[in-house]
Amino acid sequence: MADLTPDKKSPGLHVAAEPIYRSHDDSARWWKTTATTPTGSYTCGTCGESETARGTDKVRDLVDDYTANHGPAHRRK
Repeated sequence: MADLTPDKKSPGLHVAAEPIYRSHDDSARWWKTTATTPTGSYTCGTCGESETARGTDKVRDLVDDYTANHGPAHRRK
């Protein structure tokens, strides 16, 4: 698999969390759990700032930060 980590040549946001695969008739398959700890990273293509996070809450905060302050937010200013 290709390395999807954002960098200055390929800026953006990347979040990964390996799902737990279950049988289609297993009602527990709809749980919001993952097999591995979620990770995330971004590199802003405008200002060059980079950040990484590990864990559900920290990745959620990372996405909120990127959305509010980087990436598309730079185009709105």
